Amino acid sequence: MSVDPFLVDRQGDTERWTLNDPASRNALSDTMVLGLYEAALRAQRDPSLRFIVLDGAGGAFSAGGSLGGFASAIGQALAPGEEDPLVALNRGYGDLLHALCELPQLLLCVVDGAAMGGGFGLVCCADHVIATRRATLGTPEVTLGLPPAQIAPFVWQRLGDAAARQCLLQGRVLRAEEALAVGLVDELVDEAALDASVRARVQALRRAAPAAVASTKRLLQRLRVRVPDLRDEAAIAFATALRGPEAAAGLSAFAKKHPAPWAQEPARAGAGSDGGGKT
Repeated sequence: MSVDPFLVDRQGDTERWTLNDPASRNALSDTMVLGLYEAALRAQRDPSLRFIVLDGAGGAFSAGGSLGGFASAIGQALAPGEEDPLVALNRGYGDLLHALCELPQLLLCVVDGAAMGGGFGLVCCADHVIATRRATLGTPEVTLGLPPAQIAPFVWQRLGDAAARQCLLQGRVLRAEEALAVGLVDELVDEAALDASVRARVQALRRAAPAAVASTKRLLQRLRVRVPDLRDEAAIAFATALRGPEAAAGLSAFAKKHPAPWAQEPARAGAGSDGGGKT
């Protein structure tokens, strides 16, 4: 029996969008990304919808991008003149991030468990983020030999330059309290109180008039013009890296639970010698 990887539940003027592939910790498959993107485009045209709650099933928000469809391309160079299908696939995820940021509704992300890589990027598009105390949020791409390409502008917008560099260039994983401190998370709650906290936050947000919210979000979105649209460049950077030797080595090491080659300290000159310059 197949499971729908993306669920939509409408209750009055509120929709709950659920990433629903617990076996993969809700990794962002092509099907899931497409479902999210189509839901965002539909929501942009729905004036009766005021609130969107985005969460993940099974004790995780999202483990990040799914490499299932990319597996055969890891470390494999393109033939001369061949068009890379990975570019269009990765750009599709960038389209999703832009569509989420352009929603006229208030978008709440609810993070319970892990929000990694692409999942971290989704969180950066939210207007309000509620996390449980067991949540962890990270951008591990560079530790795997990949650039966090599509999410980089959104992480930068959410956290500012200094904190974004700490996350994106170091592959940091933030505990819930650390994510609250840097402004990625807005509200921390106990796991048992999560559903009640989400309902209370939606109720509190009803004080804001929907047309005024939509207008304000459009104005805030205009501020993003200072950040270039990097979707094409990011897709090329990701596809190139995935086909390169670092990604092949990094992802292989990750699968084997070994450190990546670049994570090991190089041998010092003369180490292990017998004192006469011979080894």
